[in-house]
Amino acid sequence: MNTAETGTIAAILRKPVLLKQDLVAILAATDPADIERIRAAAESTLLEHCGPTVRLRGLIEFSNLCVSDCLYCGIRKNNREVERYTLSDEDIVESARWCATTGYGSVVLQSGERRDRRFIDSLVRNIHAIKDATRSEKLPDGVGITLCVGELARADYERLYQAGAHRYLLRMETSSRELFAALHPPAQSYDSRLACLHMLKDIGFQIGTGVMIGIPGQTIEQLADDLLFFRDLDIDMIGMGPYIPHAQAAMPPDAPLLDVATRMDLAFKMIAGARLLLRNVNIAATTALQALDPVGREKGLRFGANVIMPQVTPLHVRQMYTLYDGKPCLGDTASQCASCLEQRIHSVGRRILHDGWGDSAHYARRHAMNVPAAMQPPAIGPAQPAIPSHGARRVIPLQLKP
Repeated sequence: MNTAETGTIAAILRKPVLLKQDLVAILAATDPADIERIRAAAESTLLEHCGPTVRLRGLIEFSNLCVSDCLYCGIRKNNREVERYTLSDEDIVESARWCATTGYGSVVLQSGERRDRRFIDSLVRNIHAIKDATRSEKLPDGVGITLCVGELARADYERLYQAGAHRYLLRMETSSRELFAALHPPAQSYDSRLACLHMLKDIGFQIGTGVMIGIPGQTIEQLADDLLFFRDLDIDMIGMGPYIPHAQAAMPPDAPLLDVATRMDLAFKMIAGARLLLRNVNIAATTALQALDPVGREKGLRFGANVIMPQVTPLHVRQMYTLYDGKPCLGDTASQCASCLEQRIHSVGRRILHDGWGDSAHYARRHAMNVPAAMQPPAIGPAQPAIPSHGARRVIPLQLKP
């Protein structure tokens, strides 16, 4: 064991404010004891600031039509091999109704990016219909609605907000302008996407963003910058996961790819770093974690995540919405996913927040709102045992730029 490294990590975790060099040290940590210290500190921070509940957002991938051409993505505009679809209004609303009946409390409406009037009108119509269909004694305002539909004009964002959506996830994929340019065609602008996040926040949405971890050519310093980007933007939600290639993507064929173990370790440490830096934001244990590790989402929860997005996309189209290869749960019904999820969450000593929106405590405190009981910090019980697989392998750190 490297006692100097261990001492450094222990000292960093005692700091009230983390600096970039501290985040770099956390992300570069390789000693199993240090990684467990990082994990335990992040989990303790989560329990103190957000409580023990895991907030569910039923994921409805309602269309894979897309006008963007992100090079890493399986549903990019110029992928001629993917079969395109758009769910009917009835399928979308019924999926949301199922979520409400099951106790999820919130849904995510996700699609490829479109900006045409027909798309916006349809989305506004469906938001209204979902609200009407899911109101109940437990959910007097219906399910909470997160949108993940990309870059739009301000007037369109305002229509969606007024219709009843109140959270918006717009992933940057990286805060590095250099990496962003390598991942997107020239027509897709870093500044345009960032401006959309500022617009969404100004309108009143709870805003979320996220990054891919282990992008070819990415450095640990850039990942630390991603965490500081989240802080400086004052975001409410984070959705990030390991980079996973897609066979029909347009990334350079010779792009150097980190091994799975390295990408996963970095992903868990990024979750922990975000939790330690930002404390009371919502952080998702994304499906991509499970794609590379059967218990990846559980490990994500142990490293500080508190949101999971179970699949409720109808089975007849689910295989058509694959942003990366190896996506899990493609053949499981929504009911099967729900049963499996309950067991997975209980296995790490956490519990599901039923029949609640599970909004970001960060947003609530920033706006001086009353924080619901489900968000209140709990009495912290005994620590859960460490995840054994983390100490069983050596982590290969990314190379830093000189």
